[in-house]
Amino acid sequence: MALLNILVASFTWLMCARVCWSGCVEVESSTEAVLGQGFKLGCISCKQRREVEATSSVQWSFKSKDDADFNLIYQYEDYEQEIFDDRFEHRLVWNGSKKTTDLLDVSVYILNVSFDDAGLYKCYVERTLYYEHYEFHTNASKFVKLTVVPTVNRELTSIIGEVMMYVANIGLTFWLLVEMVYCYRKIAAAGEEALRENAAEYLAIASESKENCAGVQVAE
Repeated sequence: MALLNILVASFTWLMCARVCWSGCVEVESSTEAVLGQGFKLGCISCKQRREVEATSSVQWSFKSKDDADFNLIYQYEDYEQEIFDDRFEHRLVWNGSKKTTDLLDVSVYILNVSFDDAGLYKCYVERTLYYEHYEFHTNASKFVKLTVVPTVNRELTSIIGEVMMYVANIGLTFWLLVEMVYCYRKIAAAGEEALRENAAEYLAIASESKENCAGVQVAE
């Protein structure tokens, strides 16, 4: 039961930490797309001061293996998006922060991925922070090296992770079952002991009553 209490306390602490400390986390983008499917080019740029108002814009650039330099392909600013490269016309859509100009998630989504989409992508974010008496301008760049495969290729680490998850679930279920059986036996033993104590107390009371009755009869 002590271990169960520790697990419950740990889970509660993690949930509290998630609620209390939840915020922007710069998660890396996936890097492997499947031919003919859609793919999210992930890019997250966090603010150091979340309470400060800000506006942001993003530019996405692309460099294939045949390109000498990056080419601007997409821009998003003030709820407006624009595609600059014909190779991505009607295939790039906004997949980032909604209903705000303070963009933290500046991801885009590629439709109908082709082998020509493989290469290096650059996400360039410009942000203006509005303090009480001045404005502060910052920028950041992130890179995503995309490869395109003909079919889904599950990595070995993913398979091992899934197997370990199932093993952990089975182990936890078995442990909980053992704990339930242990608790049931402990409760049953406590119940039997209580019944024995009640029976002994009842017999003692009955014996005492019988002696009292005998004493009354002698006195008469």
